Amino acid sequence: MDRPGFTASLVAGGVAGVSVDLILYPLDTIKTRLQSPQGFKKAGGFRGIYAGIPSAALGSFPNAAAFFITYEYVKWFLHADSSSYLMPAKHMLAASAGEVVACLIRVPSEVVKQRAQVSASSRTFQIFSNILYQEIPFSLVQFPLWESLKALWSWRQDHVVDSWQSAVCGAFAGGFAAVVTTPLDVAKTRIMLAKAGSSTAGGNVLSALHGVWRTQGLSGLFAGVFPRMAAISLGGFIFLGAYDQTRSLLLELGKESP
Repeated sequence: MDRPGFTASLVAGGVAGVSVDLILYPLDTIKTRLQSPQGFKKAGGFRGIYAGIPSAALGSFPNAAAFFITYEYVKWFLHADSSSYLMPAKHMLAASAGEVVACLIRVPSEVVKQRAQVSASSRTFQIFSNILYQEIPFSLVQFPLWESLKALWSWRQDHVVDSWQSAVCGAFAGGFAAVVTTPLDVAKTRIMLAKAGSSTAGGNVLSALHGVWRTQGLSGLFAGVFPRMAAISLGGFIFLGAYDQTRSLLLELGKESP
């Protein structure tokens, strides 16, 4: 990837990240409170649904920028002699690498944001690994599906998808990934909000999942699935559409510059 490509991915990713976080923050707050062990009302209900937004806004630009510059670089690095049947695996690898890099930035802002959303005050452990356990499976579903839907749409219309079409593909991919990974999101939320010294605060994802299953069953594992699906579907539309649109504009400006 040439230098304009790197710059475009960096800036476009940051713009997309800030846009989606600011627009969809209330839905994320409601989802977090639905998953809180305190219960929705005690966690704050519908009050102060923008609580914690400064940390989210500060972290969203570098977080998304780090993800996309890594994602695009790994895609480029693995593209040589690529076979079509291997492309989903390469997109999975690129998305996983992007999540690892982005989590270095995401972890501090995510902790501050979620605690502000539910007024929790406990310590947390192994935050980096716990977020990776939830984010990497999500990306393993979302990004290969997004790329495959774009490729199929491009093939059907015989030209590369427009930004709005990429956004639609992002909405479908995000919504599907949101549903299938909700139990992991519940486990992550429970660990991050657990009281210090409790077994849940130890950070074991499987243990947290088992605890939710034992006490609340399937409904507990999928707590907040509808606001999560709605937020991530809309978020996928905004995030991936804004990314493609901004990156395309920046690359065009790069070509026109002397």
